[in-house]
Amino acid sequence: MALRSDWSQRACSMARGLDILGDPWSMLVLREVFFGNGRFEGIKNRLSVADSVLTKRLAALVESGLLARKPYDDGGRTRQEYVLTAKGEDALPVLNAVVLWAEKHLPAPSERAHMFVIHGGCGQRTSSADTCTACGERLTADNTSWHSLARTAEPVRLATSGAGSGAVSVRGTSSKAPSEKGTAA
Repeated sequence: MALRSDWSQRACSMARGLDILGDPWSMLVLREVFFGNGRFEGIKNRLSVADSVLTKRLAALVESGLLARKPYDDGGRTRQEYVLTAKGEDALPVLNAVVLWAEKHLPAPSERAHMFVIHGGCGQRTSSADTCTACGERLTADNTSWHSLARTAEPVRLATSGAGSGAVSVRGTSSKAPSEKGTAA
């Protein structure tokens, strides 16, 4: 069953892109995986989302090729962790753009409700979704950090697809901010 109308065959590139990236839950799931939080329970707890909603969004992101399943042993049975693919990693500028737009145009409900995009190469915040405004280098998951004040005291290096080495690299953290739940970044 489709989550909503199917726009995958539209003549407009934006419509086709929004068919995959236009759902808020899917974008928040991608945020979690970029933060290195790719396990079902971790995502569920961080987002305070119903199992059925999360299951559908994860399945759609896997079907669309943005995420892949990777088995892990939880000490008794094999479970699946969700990791970025190269296609999923390429969605980073879209997520960065949403963060930057919100920081510029929407009031934060608290001082901790801010998130910044930081270029690891020069260590500076950027106001561009795809290029560091301080040094001009292209932003990638490999050289970008997000600093969510609601999540951690320090910026978090993003997880990558590991496409260059054939393995998945999860360099982010799934640490939880104390007493902060819900969809807080």
